[in-house]
Amino acid sequence: MKSKALSKGEIERLEDRIGYRFAEPERLERALTHSSSLAGKSGKPANYERLEFLGDRVLGLCVAEMLFTAFRSAAEGELSVRLNQLVSAQTCAAVADDLELHEFIRTGSDIKSVKGKRMASVRADVIESLIAAIYLDGGLEPARAFIERLWGERARRENAARRDAKTELQEWSHARSGSTPLYRILDRSGPDHDPQFTVRVEIEGLEPETGVSRSKRTAEQEAATRMLEREGVWPQKS
Repeated sequence: MKSKALSKGEIERLEDRIGYRFAEPERLERALTHSSSLAGKSGKPANYERLEFLGDRVLGLCVAEMLFTAFRSAAEGELSVRLNQLVSAQTCAAVADDLELHEFIRTGSDIKSVKGKRMASVRADVIESLIAAIYLDGGLEPARAFIERLWGERARRENAARRDAKTELQEWSHARSGSTPLYRILDRSGPDHDPQFTVRVEIEGLEPETGVSRSKRTAEQEAATRMLEREGVWPQKS
């Protein structure tokens, strides 16, 4: 995290990580500038907020195109699930962390660090702003190349279409019969430092399923996953 403008050397180092040289380096500077670093300054100095708006749309377009090409037999619903995961704040923050962008983000003195979980949204915003800066500086092709390099492997993972199992099961159950899945703890065993939970999920009119894990939440997810696979909502994992 920085409070001062980037030096020429820092800009070049970041451009090496990004894989793109800016014709107008001030675009890169703006993409890394949080509004807190401009507090108290006169006029309307530029921060990354407007770039974030544009970068979100460029990212969505390029990822949608990537998925459309990679999964030619996938239905619209599967493509939408994949897209939502790939453009989520969590994924964008992870990409920012891959590039270690926290070293270059400019913030005010009241923000001590943008590296922790609480500031993941800032890192996600900056990666979208960076995409917009590349797009404005060089056009769609370099922006697409940047996204392909950092999102391509994630986009082609077979399990990327799977979202949270409990959420998926609840929506499927509501659509099917209007009922809500019910989770019950059948057993808790083991010492406090290493417990094991057995959880059963029940849906009206269906046989229940169970999940076993060291945490109650993970056991619930396992039970929901088994029911989704058994009922053909999700394909069986190989």
